[in-house]
Amino acid sequence: MGDRERNKKRLLELLQATGTGNAQCADCGAADPDWASYTLGIFICLNCSGVHRNFPDISKVKSLRLDFWDDSIVEFMIHNGNLRVKAKYEARVPAFYYIPQADDCLVLKEQWIRAKYERQEFMVDGKTLSPPGNREGFLWKRGRDKAQFLRRRFVFLAREGLLKYYTKEEGKGPKAVIHIKDLNATFQTEKIGNPHGLQITYRTEGHLRNLFVYHESGKEIVDWFNALRAARLQYLKMAFPELPESELVPLITRNYLKQGFMEKTGPKREPFKKRWFALDPQERRLLYYKNPLDAYEQGEVFLGSNEQGYEVCEDLPKGIRGNRWKVGLTIITPERRFIFTCPSEKEQREWLESFRDVLSRPLTPLNLLRPISSKSNSCFNLVVEGTGHTDPCGDRTGNLSVKSTAL
Repeated sequence: MGDRERNKKRLLELLQATGTGNAQCADCGAADPDWASYTLGIFICLNCSGVHRNFPDISKVKSLRLDFWDDSIVEFMIHNGNLRVKAKYEARVPAFYYIPQADDCLVLKEQWIRAKYERQEFMVDGKTLSPPGNREGFLWKRGRDKAQFLRRRFVFLAREGLLKYYTKEEGKGPKAVIHIKDLNATFQTEKIGNPHGLQITYRTEGHLRNLFVYHESGKEIVDWFNALRAARLQYLKMAFPELPESELVPLITRNYLKQGFMEKTGPKREPFKKRWFALDPQERRLLYYKNPLDAYEQGEVFLGSNEQGYEVCEDLPKGIRGNRWKVGLTIITPERRFIFTCPSEKEQREWLESFRDVLSRPLTPLNLLRPISSKSNSCFNLVVEGTGHTDPCGDRTGNLSVKSTAL
């Protein structure tokens, strides 16, 4: 038995105890977890506690503030704690394996939690781990010109670093052959409209090609994702042997820093058109599409660093007004200015933070080692969704030379 308020106080003190790791969720790193697995001895967030509830024979959860805690269970939590339990269950996580963060999608968190505690894949005395290697199977792929998802065979050759997919016709060669050096993969569950939705992007003939796929099994799609990451890491090690593995791991795959609809117009003040924008912080590109699930981008803008004269301002140039929105921002590049107007101050802050994040990062030696391609974009006006991108080309009405990098 135990005193309810006394034990709650002990747990909340334990949550903040130095050297325990308890102040962050043991599974996704979210700050100030309010739940705990009292059979594993870890503190977890509300979202991860929902996953733990799915295997009660291994993990049972309680709320730190709402549930009653016996003295013996509190003592068990004191004896264990996040860092001690992580040392046991995360003893040998492969460098390529994607460890989800607080803002990642549910399928990544679920499979990470199941891999740790249910399948015990990363324990010292667990099963011998082998590299993911080759994979073959069927994924549901969205058609390039039609909205429906069709079952397609995918083949991944790890040693060769090649991903192939085939259409339903028998006896034909692959529809596409994708080299691992050109490939990125990121879970985009909301955009794709499926809890297991994965976006595979690769560069081909000067454009970015997007494949949108999913599998009914969360484990299967995450296994595909980590197989691609394993091959990507091997490619990076061979391509950049002088760099330590710790610097290569963040480059294996990348997520967009911000996405959303914007509006743009052309150099001749054409009517504003809604476009989907995606900010790639690693390759420093602002990509835009007609629709979120388009196969190819319509254009891209390279974002350098503050050191190179790129900056973002929290206002609009004098005399410039959007169609209907008053708050905005201006991106200044050595060639021209891009003006955005936003539907709300919240939207303005999010874009400002995202652009400032990218522009504040200096170009790294890895940026310079990447092959550089260039393409021209006509000067255009932008309007962030609900935002109005008024074109700040000013007196410049020529073409903008835009650089893009591909890893």
